Amino acid sequence: MKNIIAILLIGIFSLSACKDKSQPTEVKDGMSFFGEKITPDDAITYDELLAKLETSESVENVKLKGKIDGICQAKGCWMNIVSETNKDDEGFFVKFKDYGFFMPLDASGNTAILRGRAYKEETSVDELRHYAEDEGKSAEDIAAITEPVTELKFMADGVIIQ
Repeated sequence: MKNIIAILLIGIFSLSACKDKSQPTEVKDGMSFFGEKITPDDAITYDELLAKLETSESVENVKLKGKIDGICQAKGCWMNIVSETNKDDEGFFVKFKDYGFFMPLDASGNTAILRGRAYKEETSVDELRHYAEDEGKSAEDIAAITEPVTELKFMADGVIIQ
């Protein structure tokens, strides 16, 4: 009986210690903060970052301001950021440093400011299909993915959702 009680108590404490990674670390002045605490100061637009990547493979320690255009519907572990003005851009595929925080599943359409590293990288067919599955795309859409794609990516260490 003592063992059962001990196991139950350990389980309860373990569950209470778990934090929902999609909850903001702080909410202040209409902004929700995720990951490392950042400020909105000095954020550049999506289009300005694209211009920087035309002459470089990566841009380190940059703050990007853009529109959230898609989020992993499984748990919020990635998102797409697009230009707030140019609707034709494919966007940046954003992951979160050390898998340390996630985005709320309903954050699409909001403006975000993120800090981190922007870079270009080839994404394999298997990975593209996995992300399409996460996004809730149809089996037909997933099967249509047959070639790897060089994408714009962003590894964020902090995010503000406005």
